[in-house]
Amino acid sequence: MKKILCVLLSFILIFAMTVPAFAAVNMFETKSQIPVVVISGDGNTIYDKDEKPLSKLSGFFGNNGGASGDTDEAVKKLLGSAMHMYKEYLLEGIFKDNWEPFYAAIQEEVSKAFGDILLDENGEASNGTHISQWHRDQVEYSMNNDRKGDKGFYDRGDYFFWYDWRLDPMEIAKDFNEFIKAIKRVTGSEKVSIICRCLGTNVVCAYLEQFGSDDIYGVGFDGSVCMGAEPISEALSGKFKVDVVAIERILRDGNAFGTFDIDPFVISCIDLAQKSGIIDAYVGYKKATLYAKLVEGVTSALALSSISYPCYWACVKPSDFDTAVKYVFGKEGSEKYVKYAGLIEKITNYNEKVKKHIPELIKGLPENGVKVGVISKYGTQMIPTCQSANNIADTFVSVTSSSFGATTGTIYEPLSDEYIAAQQVKGLGKYISPDKNIDASTCLLPDNTWFIKGVRHSEWTYAEDMLLMTVVTSDRQLTIDDFDESQFMVKHPTDWWAMTAMTEENCNTENWEVDEKLDHPTTLPGKLLAFLTSFFNWFRELVRILRNKINSGE
Repeated sequence: MKKILCVLLSFILIFAMTVPAFAAVNMFETKSQIPVVVISGDGNTIYDKDEKPLSKLSGFFGNNGGASGDTDEAVKKLLGSAMHMYKEYLLEGIFKDNWEPFYAAIQEEVSKAFGDILLDENGEASNGTHISQWHRDQVEYSMNNDRKGDKGFYDRGDYFFWYDWRLDPMEIAKDFNEFIKAIKRVTGSEKVSIICRCLGTNVVCAYLEQFGSDDIYGVGFDGSVCMGAEPISEALSGKFKVDVVAIERILRDGNAFGTFDIDPFVISCIDLAQKSGIIDAYVGYKKATLYAKLVEGVTSALALSSISYPCYWACVKPSDFDTAVKYVFGKEGSEKYVKYAGLIEKITNYNEKVKKHIPELIKGLPENGVKVGVISKYGTQMIPTCQSANNIADTFVSVTSSSFGATTGTIYEPLSDEYIAAQQVKGLGKYISPDKNIDASTCLLPDNTWFIKGVRHSEWTYAEDMLLMTVVTSDRQLTIDDFDESQFMVKHPTDWWAMTAMTEENCNTENWEVDEKLDHPTTLPGKLLAFLTSFFNWFRELVRILRNKINSGE
């Protein structure tokens, strides 16, 4: 999956940038009499009107692949476009202070790489693009068949709602409502339950705002982005930041999870370049000369030519929304603002009607008798293109967002002893994670929220599904006290079935070590120590490579 690395690094470049045996409840024995609808996020390939798969380049925030050949070719086009733009337009910007042709060229050239997968200026699918016929057939079949069958119960995979993840969540929610009505009809059930993931949580919130929860028995949120996803929210609102040390950490995560295959020597070279001051000096020069001219125009052009999908805009936090709209589309009345008026209307409608009211929607569910479960994952490096890159996260969203409000430390600073002591005095000590990174007591639903460390955002393990399946189909609201395992769990690094209670002994699952004094030294002795440490690690990796070559006879 080297193409994922290529896409990520290309994006940064252009920006200049077992499952436990529960005593009270055993989730392996869940045999639901309530149909459960699963709705995920982006990932399924988009097709053109002739049923040919389009490049999945724009979906690198997701978890599934598109057509790999198309994606690889799109990456090549993207890099080629970048070279073309620098050659043709950058000098004009530098010497004539005329940057608009450069911004326009970026948007035009990058749009070519993404092709027909992009939406039009109204946020609508263009040129007849859609999800696959197979997915549409599956939705149609589910709407007309009771999948309980001879087994006599409903499984978590019986009813999947497939949809075009690029479109307006408010419109998708209308189709989702028809799907739920049909499932109720063909199964004879009074209500259905929902397990939603990633962008699917935006759709479910849009559904709840428009249609309420009368048809819903339970809702499980997993890796929720409906409170915002920082890499999208902050990038679109100008809070852009590239942290080289964070890039190293995400490469180490990729190696550990098998996403990348980067030799440690390469990572050590990046680290040495950063610790030697070369990268900081280069970035400092760019900031002093071109940064102010480049960043806003480039990020706006990139957004419009790559990720300006209404369902992605639904990941922008309300606090960032107005800034993001101005940042990407310009001032109200400007040429670009007028051109994209249809898209702006859609994303503003969602922000006003849904996004600003997420807390009330979520808290209102148990008040209306809906069974609710929330899973927040963490332990990996957040995408290193935003100012929140050091937050506790699952790669694409912070724990604070995905858990609906947990208080957390950062990668460098866990919750302080003073803070923990104060919470213990209040009788809230049980909500503190063993690694001292999370206080769950501040969540919207602290007793209905579980945390799993060592699972990335784009992983959806069997254990997660069964935990939520158990909660959203139970005859009563299950809480963290109903299971033998704790509110905080650790996933086995290779076994998707294994989930154990987090302890102080097993909580260090990260694929990297952090030391803020070495990563970001502020004093001259500190910088010298960081450089020498990095140089030693680099030299050790160099010796390893040379030894391997000698031993192999190369």
